[in-house]
This record gives sequence, C-alpha cells and structure tokens, in this order.
Amino acid sequence: MIPVFYEMKNAVIGIAGLGGLGSNVVVALARVGAGKLIIADFDVVEQGNLTRQHYFLDQIGQPKVQAAAHNLAGINDDTEVVAHRVRLTRDNIPGIFSEADVIAECFDLPEQKQMLVETVLTKMKRVIVVSASGLAGYGNSNAIRTRRISRRHILVGDGTSAAKAGKRLTASRVGVAAYHQANAIVEAIVDGA
Repeated sequence: MIPVFYEMKNAVIGIAGLGGLGSNVVVALARVGAGKLIIADFDVVEQGNLTRQHYFLDQIGQPKVQAAAHNLAGINDDTEVVAHRVRLTRDNIPGIFSEADVIAECFDLPEQKQMLVETVLTKMKRVIVVSASGLAGYGNSNAIRTRRISRRHILVGDGTSAAKAGKRLTASRVGVAAYHQANAIVEAIVDGA
C-alpha cells in the first residue's frame, strides 16, 4: 500500500459544515482513502446549493449529512462515515469530534468560523484545525493559498474575498479552496505536522 493511503486509512477527520466547502472536502478525503469521517451539519439540501455544493437534484430536501453519507458510500465504501445532524456549538464540538485528528472548518459565517477555531484550539489540545477565509467570487485561483497560522491552525483562502452583493460564492473558487483544505489535511496526517 502506498504510504499516503496507509496513513489516511488510519485517520479520523472531522468536517464541520457540509456546504460548498465541506461537501467537496469530504469527497476529496474519501478519494484519498480517509478511514473515518465525522460529518456534522444541521441543514438540508436546497435547490440553490447545487451551484457550488456536491449534491444532486434528487437529494433536495434531504439532510446534508444523509446526502453526503450516501454520496461518499458511492465513492469509497471503505471510508466509515459518522453523521451528526446538529448545529455545532462550543459545548458540543469537543464531544462530537472527540476522535478526530484534524477538523475542517467549513462554515459560512465569520462568527461561526471563529467559534469553531477557538473551540478546537482551546478545548481540544491535540487536534489540528484547517479553516477557510476569503474564497468568494471567481478568477485568480492562485490567490487562494494555504498558510500555517500556528502549529495546530492552518488557514486556506485569499483572506479578503468575502461573499457579498455582486461577489457571490462560485463552485469554481469554492472548489479550489475545498481542495486546498483537503490537501492540507492529507499533509498534516501523512507528515504528522
């Protein structure tokens, strides 16, 4: 077995949020052989999600955790998926992701992002968090970078492109950021960083 796939087979990865980032991050991680994915989201798939999220027309109305688990089973049936349909809070994050080696922060709102990163860094002393900021719009894919903020915090994005009127989230740019996140997770697990 190739060393990357051996290391990934033994990894436990948490995904906080299954929107544009999370639904694409889990696909990438299943494809590289992640052993266990703990996924959490409270929402359901809506028509408008299909422009940037890895779901299908027949999944509209389904809980995102259910739809994502179904999609992952069709990609890699060796990846164990533990699904939590819940709104994540400071209080439940440590319990839900207690087995995780790395957690991907895949939320939409800045205050949610900050809450998750702070919770992981203060309450989960051995866990690495890979967060994202600045991925709205289109074009200049190379502006999206991966930076190590601290030993346990990796940040993906351009740091400036927030979603707003006239600068929406697009599948092309969100996908670039999601795959940066997935790649940073693989690197953290395989290299033990």
